[in-house]
Amino acid sequence: MKILKRLLISSLLGVMALALVSCGEKKVENSMDKEELVLGFDDTFVPMGFKDDNGEYTGFDIELAKEISKKLNKKIIFQPIDWSMKETELNNGNIDFIWNGYSVTEERKEKVAFSKEYLNNRQVIITLANSKINSKKDLKNAVVAAQNQSSAVDAIESDGEDIVNSFKDGKIVTFETNNEALMDLEAGRVDAVVADEILAKYYINQRGAEKYKVLKEDFGKESYAVGMRKDDNELVEAFNNAFDELVNEGKAGEISEKWFGEDIIAK
Repeated sequence: MKILKRLLISSLLGVMALALVSCGEKKVENSMDKEELVLGFDDTFVPMGFKDDNGEYTGFDIELAKEISKKLNKKIIFQPIDWSMKETELNNGNIDFIWNGYSVTEERKEKVAFSKEYLNNRQVIITLANSKINSKKDLKNAVVAAQNQSSAVDAIESDGEDIVNSFKDGKIVTFETNNEALMDLEAGRVDAVVADEILAKYYINQRGAEKYKVLKEDFGKESYAVGMRKDDNELVEAFNNAFDELVNEGKAGEISEKWFGEDIIAK
């Protein structure tokens, strides 16, 4: 009898353990089976995706996404997210795309499946026009800023430990948005900001090119692509095919010319 009771208890505990594991696992639906897809983005990242004066989401990537939506025959919902949590949001199934000036890096390739690369970019060093900083060497003892969990941080750190150690307090000062970093540059609270060249050009043109300086030296070249879940093979293939159509039809180039004054789509 005691043996039977022990067996029953063991079986019950096993079933409960399996139930708990099942509850803890969130099954993510195949994106191509859904009518709506959620695009996660940083809504302060001008000119890629941001909120305009009327409270509407706009930008280069937003307009591209709307055209992709038509090609895929699916509604795309634009969801602002905490950029430092982007891969977690994707892999938990809360969003289906990371699309907002998302740079391709080796570290990110381990976490997401990337689309074809669609824009080329650099991580540039921005200072005020009257700054004495003219090269990477001049960043010694300077307050250097970048967006938290951005590819700018990765690019600086991959340049070698010596460069970060040479900054004031031996660290990169991070901000939740590029806008905050650039505002602190204007206010004189930081000496330099490392950011995407595309963002830098747009921001500088909007604020007044005479106020800023972009150094000739940079922290490396990179490319933008769209991040999707690693097991979302159908969506990746459908996305790439849809984007190729936009390029071949000239629509992608048209959107690029609207936002950047020229067609800078990677061919």
